[in-house]
Formats: sequence, C-alpha cells, structure tokens
Amino acid sequence: MKKNILKAVAVGLMSAVLLTGCGKSDTGNEQAGQGEKVKIEYWHVNAETQGGKTVQELVDNFNAQSKDVEVVARYNPDMYKGLMQNLQAEAAAGKSPAVVQVGWAFLDYFSNNFSYVPPQKVVDDYFPQDKAFLQDNFLPNVMDLAKNNKGEQVGIPYSLSTPVLYINKDLLRQAGLDENGPKTWEDLIKFSDTIKEKTGKYGFYMQEPADNWAQQALLESNGARMISDGKASFASEDGIKAYQAYADMVTKTKSALHISWDQGVQSFVNGDVGMLYTTIAQRANVQKGAKFDVAAISSPAWAGKPKRLPAGGCFLAITAQDEKQQKAAWEFLKYLYSVESMAAWTKGTGYVPPRKDVADAENGLKSFLEENQMMKAATSQMDSVVPWASFPGDAGLQAEQMLLDARDKILSGDVSAHDALTQTQNQINALLK
Repeated sequence: MKKNILKAVAVGLMSAVLLTGCGKSDTGNEQAGQGEKVKIEYWHVNAETQGGKTVQELVDNFNAQSKDVEVVARYNPDMYKGLMQNLQAEAAAGKSPAVVQVGWAFLDYFSNNFSYVPPQKVVDDYFPQDKAFLQDNFLPNVMDLAKNNKGEQVGIPYSLSTPVLYINKDLLRQAGLDENGPKTWEDLIKFSDTIKEKTGKYGFYMQEPADNWAQQALLESNGARMISDGKASFASEDGIKAYQAYADMVTKTKSALHISWDQGVQSFVNGDVGMLYTTIAQRANVQKGAKFDVAAISSPAWAGKPKRLPAGGCFLAITAQDEKQQKAAWEFLKYLYSVESMAAWTKGTGYVPPRKDVADAENGLKSFLEENQMMKAATSQMDSVVPWASFPGDAGLQAEQMLLDARDKILSGDVSAHDALTQTQNQINALLK
C-alpha cells in the first residue's frame, strides 16, 4: 500500500458566537425563496498560518461562480480533536454542518458517532453524470484511506502530509554544523545541543498541537507501535527510550522548546530556533516568513531503523442531513477536487494532493513541483508512510487527550517518559475494554 501511495503522489465545546448560523435551523436547509442560494457550512481546522487563507480563497471563488450554493467556512481551533468536540455539541443540539474535515486519527471515531452520507451515495442519488468521478480521479488505495474498519467509504481523501525537518542553514553554519542538517535522531540531538552551546539560541522544536502525530513518528520510527492487536502499546522499551531522548533536550540540556505550536513555528521563522519538526503543510508559511537560508529535509530516522511516518491531513465527509444540503455539499466537493483547486490547496499549504492527475497537469502542479524543492522533502518519503493511529471504538477523543496530558507532564519535567507512558497506556487500555 505504501508503494501505491507513493505512486498516487508521484502522479498525481466552540463558542456560541462562532457557531451562529450553523445547523438545520439557520444555514439554509430550506431555500428561503426562489432564486436564493442554499447556504451550507464547511468546517475546517486550518488556521491562517496553515492554509486558512487558501480555504477562504477557495470558498470565495466557489461562491462567486456558483448560482445555487453559498458556502460559509468555519474554522475550528484545536485541530481535528477540537472539530470532533464541536461537532459533538452540534449533533447534541440536532444540528449539523454540511461538510467537515476529519483527521485520519478520528476515522473510526467519526464513523461510529456521527451521521454522514457516503459520497458515492450522494452521487448515485442525485448526480448520475458524476457516477465515475471518484473512480476516475483517485487510485483505489488512496480512496481506501478513508474507509473505516468495516470497509465503508466514509469520505474522500483531501490532505496528505508527512512530518519534515525545516532547518535554518545560517544558524547551522554559525554553530559549525553541516548546513544540510542531521540524518538521524541521534545526530539531531547533537545538532540541537551544539546550536544551544555555540549560538545561545534553541536548537529544536517539535510541533505540539492538540494531537500526537509528530510524537507517533518519533516513537514508531524507533520500533514502538502506538496500537497493537487493538490495544495501546506505545509504552514499550523503544517508545520510552525515544520519548525520553526528546524530553531530555527540553528538560536537561534545554536546547529544545516546549511551547505551543504557533509559538514554536513563529520562533523558528523569527530565526530563534535552528530546526523545526512539523508538517509539510507549514511549507508556505515557513517560506513566506523566514528571512534566512531555509530548507526542508526528510524526517530523521533512528540509527539502523526504518522510518515510520503517520499520514497526516484529513478526508472530507458529507454530514448534511437533507437533500438540498447534500446536493450543495457535492457541488462544493466537486469544486474542491478539481485539478485547479487541488493545485491551489497544495501551493497554499504544502499538502500532497490525493487526486492522481494533479502532479503532472499543466493546469495543476507540474511547474510548481519542478521548482519547489521543499516539497521533495515530503514526496520523497511517502514510501515510509503508515496510518495515523486511530484508537478503536468510542475512545478516540479520550485517548488523544490522555496522550496530550502525558506529553505535557513529560516535557515539563514533572514525570519520566517511562512512568507517564506506562500509566497512560494502562488508562487507555482500560477504556478499550
């Protein structure tokens, strides 16, 4: 499956104020009058520094050309976990947006807990002319990424990403280090400590949003597994060793930072951190903001071990509850999945397009990918991609929060990686029984 993904890439609770206008009662499930557009909501997690501007541009462009549909984009803080929590509140109130982004880690949680309509059913019911749209434009293995554990097609893959290492070449040279950056995690630790010692600036920051995506890459590349046989298994010797090595940079040598994601990225962009480990979806933000010699390189490996990089990003699901909204949702989705829109999404973020023909299309990304070296850091490592850990049953949100709490305790120096991971693994497995 990994090779097929590579092939696909190569060829191709929220405040009441924010939620005003959501749901059946006031987003246009019924047209107010003849000639008025059906209004729908599109829920996303893209902050301004990670594609938020592109989201709005795509929505505005769609609205300008659509005679029948008006889309309202709603940003959800705290990434995909936050969106799931907000969606839970909407569902409890009997409301729903029309289209939502769902992170890969919440695929089963979403399909188990919310009402959605498989995209092909909407097509078959209302758009016979688009019957083959999904089959024609996506490889089967890519579509399979958005199937739940029952084999049901929950949505359509929209964003694919891997973690990469952004490096400040100027700062590396100042510290007497190889300007091409480290290849292994062991070397990265040495680089980080040297930057701190030689320049007084921080050496490293690993993203800390409301998920454990980057930490999964760190642990699983050292031989650990987040989930094995349906149970949490990350508190293995390999997992603990990897996490503690990372924590020691923060708590002992103090060459790495433990701050919010936005602050961490901005610190790198400001030139105060030598290396930034985060999603390729931050590419546009980093390129625009950095005033130094910046590059993106592939994720480090642990010495002698293969990389395992969780697939980041999301799929889009149709949560519209009536015919008019479902029709409107498909019209919007078809626009988002056009070659031109997919290309704009990649250029505005760094996400790898899931549609198979975008990479080679003249009206897609052909020239962009030829010219943009940073994208190679992500596309060149897609053969190391593995699924983002999705805890089974209804435990997804609780499990993710437990991991976040453990991360904060470890990086604050309050508890060892061994004790925090072991306790958290036991707590999660108690939930899964």
